[in-house]
Amino acid sequence: MQQLEIGKIYNGKVKGITQYGAFVDIDGGGTGMVHISEIANTFVNEIRDHLTENQEVKVKVIGINEAGKVSLSIKKAVENTQAAPAAPKQHQKRSGDGGQNRSRANVWEPKKQQPLSEMSFEDMMSRFKQTSEERQCDLKRSTDRKNGTRRK
Repeated sequence: MQQLEIGKIYNGKVKGITQYGAFVDIDGGGTGMVHISEIANTFVNEIRDHLTENQEVKVKVIGINEAGKVSLSIKKAVENTQAAPAAPKQHQKRSGDGGQNRSRANVWEPKKQQPLSEMSFEDMMSRFKQTSEERQCDLKRSTDRKNGTRRK
């Protein structure tokens, strides 16, 4: 079993999904947990909308506590791979790959935002509601910090 290093990105497989996160078996390195806040760059209400069991994911080790529990992040692993020269690959997918990337169907990728011109009214309202809720959460969080209160 290899020693995990904080800051490194590993391949893993989702082994369990809970209300607050997902447990991921890291290739050759044990198990860690991805908290719900570390799954995607958008608000995650239902984890199963983003992940499925046995799905292959890239994870970044963001912490290991004294008890040896490993904290993982999918969104930080994705940010790092997108910063690398992965942009041409995404461009190929958008132009239509004729199904050549089907073998990667189990690898998690962030959902692509649909352009407003192609959305129905209900979809636009849903997106507005989601972004509004995210902004309200951020505002409440920053107000709580300024006032010195913490949410439980």
